[in-house]
Amino acid sequence: MQVILLQDVKGLGKEGDVVKAKDGYARNYLIPRKIATLFTPGAVRALEAKKKKAAQRSEKERVKAKGLAKTISQLSLTISMESGVDDALFGSVTPDAISRALKQEGIDIDKKNIAIIDPIKKLGIYNVEVELYPEVKETLRVWVVKK
Repeated sequence: MQVILLQDVKGLGKEGDVVKAKDGYARNYLIPRKIATLFTPGAVRALEAKKKKAAQRSEKERVKAKGLAKTISQLSLTISMESGVDDALFGSVTPDAISRALKQEGIDIDKKNIAIIDPIKKLGIYNVEVELYPEVKETLRVWVVKK
């Protein structure tokens, strides 16, 4: 029986693939759990429309991310931290601290999308990479100053 997968299925295929499955597996497992649907011309048209809509949404998000990247490239973020001898910080600057500082600037970026290459443990100027979308990355300048 041919079915169109609505989700990724390990060992069978990815979402949107048209695959052959055993009749019992398709009827008793895949279709009732809404993991797959029967292969019909109408289902194929619906799948193509869904893919087209997802591509448009993805393109909108990518354009929005590029605009945000332009804003971030012009931004210089200042974070004040307590420091001791030789400008060594008590602790370090984390992606969470950078995310909170960005929120104060009006930019909402998840801490998981902020990559600090080398640990920030001293006062100074650092470059931090921010991933806004899979293909859109930007470098943010972070100034760490004494509190």
